[in-house]
Amino acid sequence: MFAIINNMTATKPRQPDAQPKSLYVGAINPFALVEAILGRKVDWHHAPTADVISNILQCDYEDLFDMKHESVIYAGIRLDGKVPEKAEQVPSHEMHTLTERDMITPDFSRVQKLSDLNAMVPDIGGSKTGDLGETKVKHAYMFNGNLRLILEPADTSALANKTLSNSHVTATIGELSTPFRTHHSNSSGQWTPPNATWEDITAHLAHRDSTKFSNPVQGAIGNSWLIAALTSVAWASPQSITHCNRSTLLAAASRHEPCSMHIKFFSKGGEMDAPSTTVEVNCEVPVNNSSGLLLYCRSSGGKGFLWPSLYEKAFAKWISNSKSDHPDLTQTSHGDPIKAMAQLTDLNPEYYFTYHRNASDLLSLIRSNCANFKTVFPMCAFTHPTSPARSSSGGHNIVKFAGCNLVANMAYSVLGWTTSGTGADKMQEQYVILRHPWGVTEPQGLGTSYPGLVTKVDARFWSGADLIDHEGVFGLETGVFREYFAGLGVAK
Repeated sequence: MFAIINNMTATKPRQPDAQPKSLYVGAINPFALVEAILGRKVDWHHAPTADVISNILQCDYEDLFDMKHESVIYAGIRLDGKVPEKAEQVPSHEMHTLTERDMITPDFSRVQKLSDLNAMVPDIGGSKTGDLGETKVKHAYMFNGNLRLILEPADTSALANKTLSNSHVTATIGELSTPFRTHHSNSSGQWTPPNATWEDITAHLAHRDSTKFSNPVQGAIGNSWLIAALTSVAWASPQSITHCNRSTLLAAASRHEPCSMHIKFFSKGGEMDAPSTTVEVNCEVPVNNSSGLLLYCRSSGGKGFLWPSLYEKAFAKWISNSKSDHPDLTQTSHGDPIKAMAQLTDLNPEYYFTYHRNASDLLSLIRSNCANFKTVFPMCAFTHPTSPARSSSGGHNIVKFAGCNLVANMAYSVLGWTTSGTGADKMQEQYVILRHPWGVTEPQGLGTSYPGLVTKVDARFWSGADLIDHEGVFGLETGVFREYFAGLGVAK
């Protein structure tokens, strides 16, 4: 069990904090991004997929999920360098497009001994003195009698224009996953991502497009803030979700018109907002030309459930004030998950930051918005953008964003809470039940572990498990929750 290491309590722990001026929460789903680049389906639950992701996105798997490593899943945002560090947008003039020539790596074929690397210092980001003696060793291990070393360049700026990062992307990734346009939409305002076609997916409509909490799965845009908000609303307030059902489809077909859906959004001020209105969208969404897979938000149940994709499309159309049937979905990159829940429901957003609350305070807040261990008001939480230098108590830092279960600068849906244990120990282990917007938990066999995290969530562990599809759902002990998460909020 993870001990609660900080006894500091807010003066009024249940009193909401002031709404932040701006939040840039979000990270691109690497599984969806790699599928879009490769043009084929990859197995999100298979451990070797981590190697595929690492190779395609040019970053060690364990370094993908923390903003301090500047991986491409954070394209368009960066750390602001303040204390505590927060995410901020990368100015458009500082975003760079890499060509194939840019990414040519140095030729190491003539290196016979370590000293030969000194002559290549300018190419590999070593010290300016030409001495690799102070170069950091990332990994060192014996394998078949050989010593294998992986070195970290002392000056990564020398390699910045050779590798994918948060500010250096290929033209394809830039157009596919960031809001920075190299090629603007055409004169009619139509936008289409690379190697994609807008496809009417009503032919795949299931018997009915019913709300199921696990439907929304984030795609190749950094909009976890919106997808987590959609999940939370569908879980706690399913009656709030609008659907395109079979009767609507048949009525449209009888008029020889495409099926459409009307969704109302509510203004809450600030960025990623627009005047309250009802948005009409048809049922066309971007589909990869090679694989036939949806590129962006999709349903865990396949193309037969339309509402997650159409909500993402309608939200993009709303915030960009677009009149097009093909709005630029990348404009939903990075935002505020707490405000998004309010924009979807017209409820009031309430924010609670973790730094001046202890684990008991945070669990009390969650419990006060639950009945029978399940949230009755939509709730979301978001992680720190990077591992803090020290823990919130000033001691040794346990936070390490090194796998896809707990990702830095990520929004998660809060589904409820539970306890684990029997008899006198029952109340000693208390967990927050969360759902990942990528709809996936860490594949077995990668060796990534987190203290206090339970990925097997069934009815014996949490009573709400009988109501859900378990993909992406996990329990996190309250003390660990406080260390990893920067804040949580509710719409009520």
